Amino acid sequence: MRSLFKNFIIFAFIFLVIAGVLSVLNSPLGSSQEVPLSDALAKVKAGEVKEVVVDGAKLSLTLQDDQTITTKKEESESFTELAQNYGITTEQLDAVKLSVKVDSTSVWLTPLLTFLVPFLLIGGFIWFTFRQVQGQNSRALSFGRSNPRQQEPQKQRKRVLFKDVAGAQESKEELKEVVEFLKSPKKFLSLGARIPRGVLLVGSPGTGKTLLAKAIAGEADVPFFNISGSEFVEMFVGVGASRVRDLFRRAKKSAPCIIFIDEIDAVGRQRGAGIGGSHDEREQTLNQILVEMDGFDTDTNVIVIAATNRPDILDPALLRPGRFDRRVVIDLPDLNDREAILKVHADKKPLAPSVNLRTVAERTPGFSGADLANLLNEAAILAARANRKSVEMDDCLQAIEKVILGPERRSRVISDKEKKITAYHEGGHALVGHVLPNVDPVRKISIISRGMAGGYTLKLPSEDKHYRSKSEFLDELAMMLGGWTAERLIFHDITTGASNDLKEATALARRIVTQYGMSDALGPRTFGQKEEMVFLGREIHERRDYSEKIAQQIDEEVSTIIKDAQHRAEKILNEQRDMLENIAAYLIAHETIEQEEFEKLVGAKEAATPTEHKTAEETVQT
Repeated sequence: MRSLFKNFIIFAFIFLVIAGVLSVLNSPLGSSQEVPLSDALAKVKAGEVKEVVVDGAKLSLTLQDDQTITTKKEESESFTELAQNYGITTEQLDAVKLSVKVDSTSVWLTPLLTFLVPFLLIGGFIWFTFRQVQGQNSRALSFGRSNPRQQEPQKQRKRVLFKDVAGAQESKEELKEVVEFLKSPKKFLSLGARIPRGVLLVGSPGTGKTLLAKAIAGEADVPFFNISGSEFVEMFVGVGASRVRDLFRRAKKSAPCIIFIDEIDAVGRQRGAGIGGSHDEREQTLNQILVEMDGFDTDTNVIVIAATNRPDILDPALLRPGRFDRRVVIDLPDLNDREAILKVHADKKPLAPSVNLRTVAERTPGFSGADLANLLNEAAILAARANRKSVEMDDCLQAIEKVILGPERRSRVISDKEKKITAYHEGGHALVGHVLPNVDPVRKISIISRGMAGGYTLKLPSEDKHYRSKSEFLDELAMMLGGWTAERLIFHDITTGASNDLKEATALARRIVTQYGMSDALGPRTFGQKEEMVFLGREIHERRDYSEKIAQQIDEEVSTIIKDAQHRAEKILNEQRDMLENIAAYLIAHETIEQEEFEKLVGAKEAATPTEHKTAEETVQT
């Protein structure tokens, strides 16, 4: 409908242009004055006219002073009859040179154009309309063709190589073999080695799976077909499978090459998970992918690389040898990798000499590569808002807190009483965490609202950790309950500010009992099996594999662990009440306490053996 309206506008414009051209052609050249017929004949009678040119109903009169005037008469009446009717004598007419202009072309051209121009316009409109319809039909026939984003390394100004991917050393070493397969396939085929048909990149969102796939194509100097798993699935039956066939057909013509399917879990979910095990469009698409990957010849240099962050839901047939032969796990970057990633993203940002990327990397455990890029971008935005020419260290630290907790809400007005409650609450968290040896060092305390938190205590590990012990969990529980305990100790009342702390503490205590097997009463076993239901959306369902008696014991053990943690926090705050008062007073006066000021108030924290791994999101929030 839109194309028809567009064509109509085009033809209307063409018609106006033609009409304008004809109007210009029919208009006389030069400028002349048009007068009434009676005035023109009066001038003839008075002898002021030396020449009259008759052009149909139009009269052009040239005066004695060579001035030209025009007038109009009736089409059927001749000039001589008209002059006689106005009393002009024959002698007066003889003194005037009279000529009649006859346009031979207008005799046949005007009727012809009157018929031909509309006919051509209507015919052209019909022709364009049929052409558009034919184009729609051709697009309908090409509906089953894939439309991958193809990248030719030779046409790219800057190819992505492994050196451009910071961190992920083990993953890059694993993928270098794929590059060797693409560069020198005969070396492997001569030894009877089979080229891997598929490589599955598994990792959390933002860890660089797509970037690694581009680096493989750049290193191997081969074409790169990039398509998302969701682009295969359509509402029409068979379209997804047709697009898969078209994609692999195009890839075989460009071999050696790489097909990269991002978010393959969109079509690679386990089959038969719906009600009745229906054979839907997604399953047909998956079946076609399985057939295409299994149908490769041993000498076909086409490697399929897929990325997902949910390998547990993929169909087993997709993961068997012969299809996705290799599974490369891309972990979150460690301390050194985070520093290298920060250097890559800071390349085009003017950093001040005070910026220490190592310190920023230490404060961002659990951040992915995308998170680190976002962090530096937020720091640059903060510097621009402050009209600075370079990014300062304070901008980076503020950006870390903004990414973790959200922007500051300084405009939020709270009463002095609520400010005091928040100060003691956060002081309780910080003091209990500082005293207990297995809690990470407290980096910052603030009673300024950020995001959904009324205040926060930021604790971060000094180094990357990969395991957690029971003693660390119990110390962390005591710190979580430090805010609730401080409120009850100082104000002899509790508020809703500790609701999130209680929720997190209860969930952690239940995981200690049911998932980690750390309960002395219930022993080293797990309780409950979680299963995913895909009917009417994603739903996590827990299947109980224990009796009601065990369920009661689990509840009792969870309550015991939480009560013990609360008693430990209460004991510490009673013994260190003076320090709690000092922390709260400092917070009320300054609103924030950095690590250096905090340790001046309470002393340096005792070093503990690193036995756990934490992420930057593990902050205690009010």
